[in-house]
Amino acid sequence: MDVPKLLEAASLLVPEEVATENDITVADVWEYLTHDEWEVALGLLEELGDIQPLPLSFWEVLATAAEQMRMEKSAAWCHWRCYETRNGIIRADLTLRPAAEARRQTPIYGAGVLRPMWDIGNRTSTGEPALNVAMLWVERTPCLEPGGRASVRLAPLDPQQWQHLESGQVITMHEDRSVAGTAVVLDVQRPAATPPA
Repeated sequence: MDVPKLLEAASLLVPEEVATENDITVADVWEYLTHDEWEVALGLLEELGDIQPLPLSFWEVLATAAEQMRMEKSAAWCHWRCYETRNGIIRADLTLRPAAEARRQTPIYGAGVLRPMWDIGNRTSTGEPALNVAMLWVERTPCLEPGGRASVRLAPLDPQQWQHLESGQVITMHEDRSVAGTAVVLDVQRPAATPPA
């Protein structure tokens, strides 16, 4: 399927009444599509997808369109949203330890590449902290410097281990045995129940 048809298919999954803070609606997407402004249309669809939960197929179609346009970051974001649609959303406010106090001396690049371990309160059979792995997406900034603070999204490799997480809970990030950062959970959204086939 070609890019315009993919974007049209995705736009049909967005309810007409959905609008961004800037009053962008699916009608605006159609306007850009008629002028072959595919990148703009894709960006607007991504924004509209953040307003209310949309079906997995919406994000899958957008990911395919972004891949065909060779828009790597948009494709990665759409794949990330596919994961969140299936497994739920975990957002946190992460503060990294300063470079002078931690092993990390370089920024974390935020597009879901890093897979640190997290102490989320789980314990081993001997009572030691059991660390759980989750990919990390830094929101609204390309990278997070040592000592910096940002909102992040987490994609656990084993979502079942994270079911007990609640807003306000403090969790710690580890890249080795030492604490690399501390996060306060901002939001936990369970996946929407899927209707029976």
